[in-house]
Amino acid sequence: MTPSDIRAAAKRFATDGRGFVRRTPLWKLPASELGVACAEVWLKLEHLQVGGSFKARGMYNRLLANPIPDSGVIVASGGNAGIATAAAARALGVRCEVFVPTVSSPAKQAKLRELGAHVVVTGAAYADALDACLTRQAETGALLTHAYDQPEVVAGAGTLAMEIEEQGGEPPDSVLVSVGGGGLIAGVAGWFEGRSRVIALEPELAPTLFRARAAGEPVDVAVSGIAADSLGARRIGSLAWDISQRHVADALLLPDAAIRAAQLTLWKEFKLAVEPAAALPLAALQTGAYVPASDEVVALIICGANVDPATLA
Repeated sequence: MTPSDIRAAAKRFATDGRGFVRRTPLWKLPASELGVACAEVWLKLEHLQVGGSFKARGMYNRLLANPIPDSGVIVASGGNAGIATAAAARALGVRCEVFVPTVSSPAKQAKLRELGAHVVVTGAAYADALDACLTRQAETGALLTHAYDQPEVVAGAGTLAMEIEEQGGEPPDSVLVSVGGGGLIAGVAGWFEGRSRVIALEPELAPTLFRARAAGEPVDVAVSGIAADSLGARRIGSLAWDISQRHVADALLLPDAAIRAAQLTLWKEFKLAVEPAAALPLAALQTGAYVPASDEVVALIICGANVDPATLA
């Protein structure tokens, strides 16, 4: 994964003609507004992306880069990758089948059906839904979009980082990124290649990359907790593992209570209705898990908005 792969994805989006992928805003805030002692905080508002998450970039790039059979496309997802694939499939006029685990939120399942996807709910975790999805894909020959571990998916996610640099005028000093299977952080780190300090953030109850780094290789972990529907991959993706070994500075864990507090801060103070996975970057600053330097510019990727607003009260 190189910046040239990411530029190729951005070119596909620009020349496709449908305008499916949005260029989401970069909101520059004085750090004091977030109670942080650094130069500036940038919020990349990717929750405003098509389908409510960054996943639209990778899923659409995967579909544009490959021929799609009559059987359409198929994906396993905690919710967001499925929503993105279903939205992309609808834009292209092709069939979509989505396998989700029982932990997937009702709001995400409802959105999938609204987009016209055929939804199969199976298994307790993402890995179980993926196994069922792969069995079905072998039967139908549908184009598989992986939630995080395909080159086109990672390159598509990397266009988000490319936008941050373009909108900011330069790379930020650091970028805080939520991690599940690792597609987003692989794309971000693949774009910046050490020019920004990329920090991986995971819930304590879903420590996929953290445990892999401790073991020196990807390992299966138990996943649960407040963000399991988005960050519930049991094992870090192979692409993310390779890229993170070279370009990710650190992997930090955050408790569910801190993630929830940051989610509520984003809603109550800034009227950003986001899911728990999108709140980890702010939680890292609020808890002091990541302490920026006084002259540092920190970018927070607000990665998804597929949340039931009633839960933000």
